[in-house]
Amino acid sequence: MNNILSRLNTKKDGEVEFIDVVSEEEAEMLLPLMADDLDMEKQYRQIMFFYEAGIQQVTAKLEILNKEFQYCNDRNPIENIKSRVKTSDSIIGKMKKKRLPLTISCMMRNIYDVAGVRVVCPFISDVYHVARMLMNQTDVEVIRVKDYIETPKDNGYRSLHLILMVDVFFSDQMRKVPIEIQLRTIAMNFWASTEHQLRYKKEKEFTQEMHKQLKRCADLMARADRKMQRLAENLSVE
Repeated sequence: MNNILSRLNTKKDGEVEFIDVVSEEEAEMLLPLMADDLDMEKQYRQIMFFYEAGIQQVTAKLEILNKEFQYCNDRNPIENIKSRVKTSDSIIGKMKKKRLPLTISCMMRNIYDVAGVRVVCPFISDVYHVARMLMNQTDVEVIRVKDYIETPKDNGYRSLHLILMVDVFFSDQMRKVPIEIQLRTIAMNFWASTEHQLRYKKEKEFTQEMHKQLKRCADLMARADRKMQRLAENLSVE
């Protein structure tokens, strides 16, 4: 992990968890810290600009890789790219859940999915290929990898999650911006998107039977994904 983080803790499942934050010297290279007693809404808008710049940097990298692959292999490994910055309510909710102080500096040092990019690929192999191409770039630092394709969540959710620290150059200096990237196939994205729509219909109770039905749908989509992958390999689509 180089020297970005001063201390790390490894969970049982192998995921790296941030324990301490950064040293004063290292903090100079990260997102600019602001005094917490300033106007919170103004601070939020200013900080969101840095996250949005990080998203633009990652999106540009992905688009270049996609075009390069198309010219060299006559096809695109990326179906579409979407991005988002968490709302202030979502950030506050996550910080409360983690029992973190509700300050701007604490948010920047502990919440690493404020800025997110979702990459949808045709095949499972594309997901890993795009991830490798992105992580191999010299101005990208890999902070965390969570493979929910190899080890799906209990509800059937599948996706490859990366937390990357990307270098973004502004007028006066370079800053490191954390970006969460979710890579998944078209089938995985279809399930995740429709599952979200179903689960968060607030006027309806989500029953245990509904959970089971969604899990079965996820497994069905996963089997279809694997069949499509085998067809791609037989047709030398790689």
